[in-house]
Amino acid sequence: MLDSIPSLQGKVSDEEWQLRVELAAAYRLVAHYGWDELVFTHLSARVPGPGHHFLINPFGALFEEITASSLVKIDLDGEKVEDTPFPVNPAGFTIHSAIHQAREDAQCVMHTHTTAGVAVAAQSEGLLPISQQSLFPLSGLAYHDYEGIAVRDDEKVRLVSDLGSANYMILRNHGLLTCGPTVADTFLAMFILQRACEIQVAALAGNQRLTPVPQPILDKILGEGDRVTSSQGGKLIWPGLLRKLDRMDPSYRD
Repeated sequence: MLDSIPSLQGKVSDEEWQLRVELAAAYRLVAHYGWDELVFTHLSARVPGPGHHFLINPFGALFEEITASSLVKIDLDGEKVEDTPFPVNPAGFTIHSAIHQAREDAQCVMHTHTTAGVAVAAQSEGLLPISQQSLFPLSGLAYHDYEGIAVRDDEKVRLVSDLGSANYMILRNHGLLTCGPTVADTFLAMFILQRACEIQVAALAGNQRLTPVPQPILDKILGEGDRVTSSQGGKLIWPGLLRKLDRMDPSYRD
């Protein structure tokens, strides 16, 4: 069905088309790194312009199939702005619309259910300061308690309140979430948070006493949270990731 979707290039603004290409690339990269869970997680991006519209995956499509033109544009009420044969993931709408509405700076939001991410989300102490990778999320990390499948509007207020101004969040018993000003920055944040969780799970599996990052170093990182999380390192890594995708399969650009 995705093959039959006509290209939207030239039918949307140049800014929206570029955003579509980058978000489709992010979906393909999530699949490449094995962070997808069939069709059940979601990435979104705010469409430039005065309307509160955002792009999200066509529910039912595998992440490895998603293209720029197949992304679904919806409003804050979950209504599709353009005709598409695909439905919208209700849980994706609840989580992403809440954050996009409350955080103007959160132009992109990514949510995953990886094994390592859910494992750490189930651990009572959450993310531990045991690796260099963990320090970046810990400089601005929030937690949200599990309330069941995220399909109820009343959870939005609590989700947004728990997130605050953080760009990293662990959804207890559920998974990981990152947000940021660009697709590139949000993807890099997810990469680092995911890697920190993988390291923690591996370290705990070793059944040895762990060595935490020295407290003075941790305190310094926590005190410089704004500087650490606003470095926009995504600008550095994103072009290379796009080149990787272009070598593998450039159809995400369709």
